[in-house]
Amino acid sequence: QVQLVESGGSLVQTGGSLRLSCAASGFMFSRYAVGWFRQGPGKERDFVASISWDGRRAMYKESVKGRFNIVRDNANSTLYLQMNSLKHEDTAVYYCAARISGPASTAVADFGSWGQGTQVTVSS
Repeated sequence: QVQLVESGGSLVQTGGSLRLSCAASGFMFSRYAVGWFRQGPGKERDFVASISWDGRRAMYKESVKGRFNIVRDNANSTLYLQMNSLKHEDTAVYYCAARISGPASTAVADFGSWGQGTQVTVSS
């Protein structure tokens, strides 16, 4: 079965950096679009970044452009999110997701497989 396991979340100060990882198994990772979403306290799950199966097309939430970078390693079935210049408003649980059918997308509903999430807390 599809399994996505996130790691790398932590407490970090404003302006700091973190790299999240997502280890995928149970499906042909290299064939499918994947992405990162986040859910802050009292908020709905929201798009952060997604990437096409071949890594050629990446999409970002406007507020993270220039600060976050999504990268995939198809040889090792791993997805990364490099987060720089972190802000307090980036505080959230971050989820890795896979879209088993279709191109990279920004819509939560397009992604059918999800990890358990990893907590990122940015202190102000």
